[in-house]
Amino acid sequence: MEQLRREILLARERVYHFGEATPIERLPLSGAGPEIWVKREDVSLVKSYKWRGACNRMATLGPGDRKRGVVTASAGNHAQGVALAAKSLEVKARIYMPLSTPKVKQEAVMQHGGEWVEIRLVGESYDESVRAARRDESESAAVYVHAYDDLRVMAGQGTLADEVVLSGHGPFDAAYLQIGGGGMAAGVGTWLRSYWPDIRLFGVEGEKQASMQAAFAAGAPVRLDKVDLFCDGTAVRQVGDLSYQICKELLDEVQTVSDAEVSHAIRVLWEGLRCISEPSGAMGLAAVLKRRKELEGKRVLVVLCGANIDFLQLGLIAQSQGASAERGRTLSVRIPEQPGTMLDLLNSCFKELNIADFQYGKTANDAAWPLFTLTADDPQALADLSSLLDAKGLDWKEIGDAEDVRFRAIALRGDLLSAPAFIRLDFYERPGALHDFLAQRVQGNASLCYFNYRQTGERIGRALIGLDFPSSFERDALMMSIPDHGEGYRSCKLLDESAALRIIGQAG
Repeated sequence: MEQLRREILLARERVYHFGEATPIERLPLSGAGPEIWVKREDVSLVKSYKWRGACNRMATLGPGDRKRGVVTASAGNHAQGVALAAKSLEVKARIYMPLSTPKVKQEAVMQHGGEWVEIRLVGESYDESVRAARRDESESAAVYVHAYDDLRVMAGQGTLADEVVLSGHGPFDAAYLQIGGGGMAAGVGTWLRSYWPDIRLFGVEGEKQASMQAAFAAGAPVRLDKVDLFCDGTAVRQVGDLSYQICKELLDEVQTVSDAEVSHAIRVLWEGLRCISEPSGAMGLAAVLKRRKELEGKRVLVVLCGANIDFLQLGLIAQSQGASAERGRTLSVRIPEQPGTMLDLLNSCFKELNIADFQYGKTANDAAWPLFTLTADDPQALADLSSLLDAKGLDWKEIGDAEDVRFRAIALRGDLLSAPAFIRLDFYERPGALHDFLAQRVQGNASLCYFNYRQTGERIGRALIGLDFPSSFERDALMMSIPDHGEGYRSCKLLDESAALRIIGQAG
């Protein structure tokens, strides 16, 4: 650690030949909680902190090393730092990346490195890319620039902590630092502890990629069989030897966060600072939000360490339940398969709740098991839901991460329908609008046989609704009574029955 401190002092002079200091901002947080400050590494030239370590390490290359060139392995962010330094120093660099590396990171590497870099996509994971790069090192005699297990790389990352100290916003009571290989936590933690000896330092890992926790438990770095790739920037199966030694003495604790908690933290960063974080970049904040009550009144530092996220992944995160600004529960409720029972459920147990997701398809004549994701501003309203359902004598069950729910596999038995009608409803997304349409327009002997709706955050909500009637006469009479547009909804379009069934893919 003493040697690392010396290297950080030297790195302070080197790294700013390649890039500029990044800001630190306070994150607005409604209600009680800690005072959170965010180090904005997402606004750096390569949209992550990794340029610091890569540039500091490559700045120390001698003439012979520069002539041989460098080789490295990276999940994406370190690669951009190497590319930036390679072009600036005119050093050839071969960069090995997993086959699954997002296009946005590959394109950024070429943008920063130009003709000085070559990307080689090898393997399904970061570790396989490392093995390929190490073979290249032994065969070509190129210099291997490690993504985290190198004191000079760690020292470069430590310069972001120096900027925090110089910002004047400290001292901080605690810092929550992401861990992939452990280089950032080692470098940043070492510098923060040097200036603020009483600061508590927490490493943060994904629940299914906790390689530092595993190393602490085993007393040495150990290799995980597999790691979750949602937080791809920290998906490392085994932490470094040097980073482990430093983190073992430095960190007060290593905590874990779930993918859903990370998704929620990404949303909080967007709403508070209008910035977009990649999953790994939001892990530190996710850990803070998870312990919001116990950190109340504390001054806390987190590092938004990267913003290199694929646009398609951003869309999936935004639609996930974890990204919801409100607390939510997903459950399935058994109700009799007869007209009016679904509406009665909405009018009673769900009256004070917001329906964020509604999935249902008729698969039996006697009972239905519709699935709902419900949210509320008041957590107590969700807590009271259990007793309300029990009081009505309804069977219900909490739904976890079920595959049929995630992939919206909504089964429908077409052979159980008598005279169905399928409508595409576009309604104004406000509390009660969907309920009002069902209560005011769906009357008589109409019964719900299909429902597919998910809240997207748009002003217009869209639902595909199936209604079944005892006879075609009753069906046609009701459908003729519903205007194409009306109060609370923008359009109601009757779909061709055979086309709708093909879209739904009914069973039976």
